Amino acid sequence: MARRLTLDFLRTESGAGIVLALALVAAVGMANSPWASRYFNLLATPIAVRLADFAQTRSLASWVADGLMAIFFLVVGMEIKFEVLRGELASPRRLGLPAFAAAGGLIVPVLCYLALNLKPHGDIRGWPAATATDIAFALAVLAAVGPRIPSAVRVFLLTVAIADDLAAVGLTAVMFMGKVHAEALAGAGLSLAVLALLSRWRRAPFLFYAVGFVVVWGFTLDSGVGTSLAGVACAMVVPVGARRAGQESVLKYFMDSIHPYVAYAVLPLFAFTAAGFPIGPVASRLVASPISLGLLLALAVGKPLGVFGFSGLAALARLARRPTGATWLELFGAALLCGAGITASLFFGRMSFAGAGGGDFDEARLGIFAGSLLATLAGVAVFVGADVRRRDRDETERR
Repeated sequence: MARRLTLDFLRTESGAGIVLALALVAAVGMANSPWASRYFNLLATPIAVRLADFAQTRSLASWVADGLMAIFFLVVGMEIKFEVLRGELASPRRLGLPAFAAAGGLIVPVLCYLALNLKPHGDIRGWPAATATDIAFALAVLAAVGPRIPSAVRVFLLTVAIADDLAAVGLTAVMFMGKVHAEALAGAGLSLAVLALLSRWRRAPFLFYAVGFVVVWGFTLDSGVGTSLAGVACAMVVPVGARRAGQESVLKYFMDSIHPYVAYAVLPLFAFTAAGFPIGPVASRLVASPISLGLLLALAVGKPLGVFGFSGLAALARLARRPTGATWLELFGAALLCGAGITASLFFGRMSFAGAGGGDFDEARLGIFAGSLLATLAGVAVFVGADVRRRDRDETERR
């Protein structure tokens, strides 16, 4: 069952990558079309939400980023929790390589970005965007170019991407939080504690969990802490056991129920609201922009080098082992696809440059797109070569 859940998750992410790509193209196209003003006015449309003492007025783009994306991180948190407790990573030996790879995928890209942004004209705030991987996009590319690739490679890519995204959530929430409201933060902590107690009630109505998630999110939004952290925190208290004997896991039920909406609606909607920017005015600044060049270098070079380099070092030191059936060339291809930041990098970049001038985030977006494109093209080339080698080897063995 654990393996089936993992592969179902991968298939959904792979299919949703097509919808995500269309949303990205639509956003950039609208931002550079005669309808650009209408597109940006739509994103800036103020929307007021009032419920009892909760009252917030934010733009459409802000509600998508701070509201709907919390659901994405809820699903991401539940997936990694399930994999570690009952899934592909329940064995410490299987967890070893992705853990080292994820560490490299955090450290090396950040160093690459900072190498170009510690100068007087640089901006160190953009480093979280260098650590992220767009899970849906990377898996969609892998599914398209690697039909013979073992499922272990897909699970490796999924695990590294999720681990790095979760680490970026925590680091960004701590280092880039605004003014913290202690009462709201205490309310979020108390609500989370109630959810943890609720998880001990095996037959608790699912509606109670839904209400609890919303309450934790609302308090977190008021507290000044990133709501992505609320999604991850709520995921940690979802029980992995079943409500009744013979039924499926509560965690699995939540994932099956929420994940398709996240993959086919939340992520594409966020891409449409966050990816659009006028290319012409920014492209001319690419060569001179430490932000753009830093993110390009981090995603296209730093991310693959960190993921693959740390994996190789862990294997040489016998601290971890290569996934069964996977070749080092295929793992190198997966490391390259980890550099496809796209939606995840846009999310962390938006958080990092919150309150800054629009030009800084536009430069970040350009670097994210350029770096992700280079990493993706290189990954496609490697997997095409790996697929040819695997096919030739299979034909030789059949003879």
